[in-house]
Amino acid sequence: KNQETRGRVRYLSDDERARLLAACIESPWPRLYVFVLMALTTGARRGELLGLRWCDVNQDRAEAELHDTKNGDRRVLVLLPQVIAELERFAPKDAATSQALVFRSRLRPSQPYSTAKVFNEAVVTAGIKPDPITGKFRFHDCRHSCASYMAQSGASLLEIADTLGHRQLRMVQRYAHLNTDSRRRLMTRVFEGRV
Repeated sequence: KNQETRGRVRYLSDDERARLLAACIESPWPRLYVFVLMALTTGARRGELLGLRWCDVNQDRAEAELHDTKNGDRRVLVLLPQVIAELERFAPKDAATSQALVFRSRLRPSQPYSTAKVFNEAVVTAGIKPDPITGKFRFHDCRHSCASYMAQSGASLLEIADTLGHRQLRMVQRYAHLNTDSRRRLMTRVFEGRV
């Protein structure tokens, strides 16, 4: 499994995110939209999502349990109402007990869907500019987008690490510069009238 670098973080602007999601809706693979939406709103890795089974998804609690994470820890994803609504479109009648993969291959249902081609097509359709360093916009950048949005909304590094499933805070240090405004508000509130 690839190590995450501490380098530059590529994340989607609001406009890019809207264009990518619109392109995913138009994809020939009908589950691409919910696949990308889950990545953007949970920070889950591609492999974690592809390993997800219907019995791991609790629609009533709006959660999905990951068993096979990169660091080997169990992790629970919080699913937004938009994600639950999309998942319901594809859920089998026996979803609560079904061992079927949520993002399964059409030809080999016991295998995950090969997402690279449809995702890359959606990126091109959406006009997402590639990262100048890597030369492309990778699916993993959806994970970076989730963390970046959290940082920009004032989430602490501990909250981001917990959401992404990082054991060490040093892995989320790359997002620290994005929550400067929330730290400024905190410091102003703490020291107002004290100095």
